[in-house]
Amino acid sequence: MGLIEGLFGWLFGGGLKDVRQTVETFRPNAEAEAQRTAEFQAAALKQFGAEFRQQRGLFDRTIDGLNRLPRPAMALGVLFLIGSAMVDPVWFASRMQGLALVPEPLWWLLGAIVSFYFGARHQVKAQEFQASLAETLARTPQVVRDIEAIRALRWDSPGVADVGAEAEVALGVIGAGVNRAVADWKTVDGKS
Repeated sequence: MGLIEGLFGWLFGGGLKDVRQTVETFRPNAEAEAQRTAEFQAAALKQFGAEFRQQRGLFDRTIDGLNRLPRPAMALGVLFLIGSAMVDPVWFASRMQGLALVPEPLWWLLGAIVSFYFGARHQVKAQEFQASLAETLARTPQVVRDIEAIRALRWDSPGVADVGAEAEVALGVIGAGVNRAVADWKTVDGKS
């Protein structure tokens, strides 16, 4: 025991405190590291909380409310247009004819304003939509063929019960031929 204590005392300078300090130079104390991390997170949360505690004036709240209006207004406007097309198609068509008279540079300007308002998200979503639309259009012929095949399988479709060449196979199997298994069974039973 004395030899080991002497060896550790010689290596680490004696005492458990010195051993701890030497080890902590190579590997941080997990408990102290957790304490420092918790204190850092608490300070960060306190700072973030202080930013949101300030009272905002009527002007700031009004501008924030106005900034939140365009997206819902546009979405509700589109829904209104879809509903009006079903309720009064003539009224809807006359409004769309009016929009057809808007010059193309004005449409570009409107697109730039909307793109600026919605930012890059608008552009990314529009490109994703165009890609998905192109993919959907590419799948359209296959979908049409699938729908026709499904409709041909309906019970009331003409010729749905026609099995074609398989009927000849079925008649050959159930025809009045000799069934060897039944014949053997009858001979074993003594009925033949």
